[in-house]
Amino acid sequence: MPFLEVFGWLGALLTLAAYSMRSMFPLRCVALGANVAFITYGALTPVYPMLALHLGLLPLNAYRLAEILLGLRRMRAASRIVNPVDALRPFLRPTRFSDGDVVFRRGDVPDRIYYLERGTVLLPELGERLLEGTIFGEMAYFSDAGQRTASAICEGDCSILSIDEKSFMMLNRQHPEFGHYLIRLIAQRLVDGHRKRPELYEGFIEQPSAGPMQMDGSAT
Repeated sequence: MPFLEVFGWLGALLTLAAYSMRSMFPLRCVALGANVAFITYGALTPVYPMLALHLGLLPLNAYRLAEILLGLRRMRAASRIVNPVDALRPFLRPTRFSDGDVVFRRGDVPDRIYYLERGTVLLPELGERLLEGTIFGEMAYFSDAGQRTASAICEGDCSILSIDEKSFMMLNRQHPEFGHYLIRLIAQRLVDGHRKRPELYEGFIEQPSAGPMQMDGSAT
């Protein structure tokens, strides 16, 4: 076998291996190897169409690999996140509330998400109190009903930061570490809240249908 053909066969084998992979990280790594092999083969043979194709694919695969590595780094950061408000802070607007002020009521259409910087907020329907450093008001945006699931009332003077819906959704998409934290937060609140007051979470949890069986258990 001529020496130059080794690069061509190597590129072909690496391309076949890349197509057989299920995970994107090794796929991109192997695809980069195939690009290098075909570029070498195309340049030395020379086969210019092959050379041009893989000169174009090389930076594309490198860019996609960089995206994967960045995503992995962000996911690792998400597992260690201490203060998720750091992602929100540039978009937050401060508001001061007095004792007894209502931030929102159950059934209201959501317009903002809140971060309790100082003070205590009562959720009367759930009998819970939110303490400093808590994000709240986010659940209504992920409910089919599109309404507040509980009221929020200040106990004592409170300093509350808020963010509008558009900025909140943008951050949820662009910051995986914040989105990961948000998923865990909502999941925990769904479990705790549904255990206490299941009727408040009808917009989240759909009751199973009777299917082919009637409600009394007899066959249709």
